[in-house]
Amino acid sequence: QVQLVESGGGLVQTGDSLRLSCAASGSIFSINAVGWFRQGPGKEREFIAAISRSGVTPVYADSVKGRFTISRDYAENTVYLQMNSLKPEDTAVYYCAGARRIMATMSPYEYDYWGQGTQVTVSS
Repeated sequence: QVQLVESGGGLVQTGDSLRLSCAASGSIFSINAVGWFRQGPGKEREFIAAISRSGVTPVYADSVKGRFTISRDYAENTVYLQMNSLKPEDTAVYYCAGARRIMATMSPYEYDYWGQGTQVTVSS
C-alpha cells in the first residue's frame, strides 16, 4: 500500500506564493513518476505538473509554465510544487498522484495512487 498526503495549501492573495508538499509512505518503491493535478469549483480535474523517477525534464501545463516548479526530495520521499505569482484562477483542490511508470505523464489514468487533496484559494 502507498499513502500520499498533500499539505501546504491555504488562503493567499493574488501574486503570493505557496509550496505544496506530497509526502509518500508505505510501499514507496512502487512510486516512480509523480504528478500534480487540480480541480476547481465546477471544473474537471486538470493536469498541472509531473516529474519522472529521475527528476529530469519535468512536464508542465501551459497555464502554470514559468510560475510553478515541481521537484522531489528522494531522501524525504516528498515531491514539492512551488507556486509563484498565484492568480484567482489557480483556486482549486490540488492533488498529488503517484505512478508505477517511470516517465512523467499528463494523463490521470496513468497514475495508480492519489492523495486526498489540499485546498488552495487565491483571493483577488
